[in-house]
Amino acid sequence: MVPLEIVVPVIMSCALLWWVSRGMTWSTRLIVAAITLVVVICIVLFERAGYWPDQFRR
Repeated sequence: MVPLEIVVPVIMSCALLWWVSRGMTWSTRLIVAAITLVVVICIVLFERAGYWPDQFRR
């Protein structure tokens, strides 16, 4: 069973991406999705490397 703390952000992200991309072409949607993925990966790498501020951690 998949934990709820994973399912809810995934569903919310899909809904937000659909809402933002309603007037966009498919190529623009792919670019937005790629940029979002790069930002998420950068944040995870900063956090794993220890550069993320302690007050932002749980």
